[in-house]
Amino acid sequence: MADISAELVKELRERTGAGFMDCKKALIESEGDLDQAVVLLRDKGLAAAAKKAGRDAREGLVSSYIHTGGRVGVLIEVNCETDFVARTDEFQKLVRDLAVQVAGLAPQFVDAERVPADILAAKKAELLADPAVEKKPEAIRGQIVEGQLKKWFSQVCLYEQPFRDEERTVAALINEKIATIGENIRVRRFTRYALGEEL
Repeated sequence: MADISAELVKELRERTGAGFMDCKKALIESEGDLDQAVVLLRDKGLAAAAKKAGRDAREGLVSSYIHTGGRVGVLIEVNCETDFVARTDEFQKLVRDLAVQVAGLAPQFVDAERVPADILAAKKAELLADPAVEKKPEAIRGQIVEGQLKKWFSQVCLYEQPFRDEERTVAALINEKIATIGENIRVRRFTRYALGEEL
C-alpha cells in the first residue's frame, strides 16, 4: 500500500473538489496515482449524480447575463435542492457559466427529451428526405438519420453541447457539479434575446 501524504490528498481535493475522506480512499485505491484517483472520483461522482437525479430540485436561481455591447442577453433558471446551495459561490458560478453558454451557442432546448414531438418528427422527415440519405440502402437509413439527429441535438440542446472549448458536454459538467455539491441540479428553462432578431 502506498504512503498517502496530506499534500497529495490536498492536491487531489483542489483538482476535484471532492471531500477529504473520498480523496484519501481514491488515492489508497489507486496506490498514490493522482491521475487514476481523479478517474476513480469522477466515476464515483457520476454514479452519485445518477442516484441524485430523481430528487426534487425546487430551489435555485434565476439569473441574467448581458453580453458585452448589449446585443445578446439571457435569462436562465437553474434549480437545486436547497437555498443554502443556491447561495454558494460554486453554484452561482455554474449558473453564470450556463448563461454564457446559452448566449454564445444559442441552444433552443434544454435537452433532447424536451424537444417537442412535432419538431422532432419534422427534423426526422427532413433528414430522411435528404438526397444523400435516399441514395443509401433502406436498411441503414435509420442509423444514418439517428447519427444526424445526435449531431443536431449537440447544436440545439444545451445539455448535449460541448461546454466551451472542452470535450465534455454541458450535461457532464452538471453531473460533475452534482457530485461535488451533493445535490440534484438541473436547468429548468432559459430565454435568449438577440438584438434585431425576428419576433
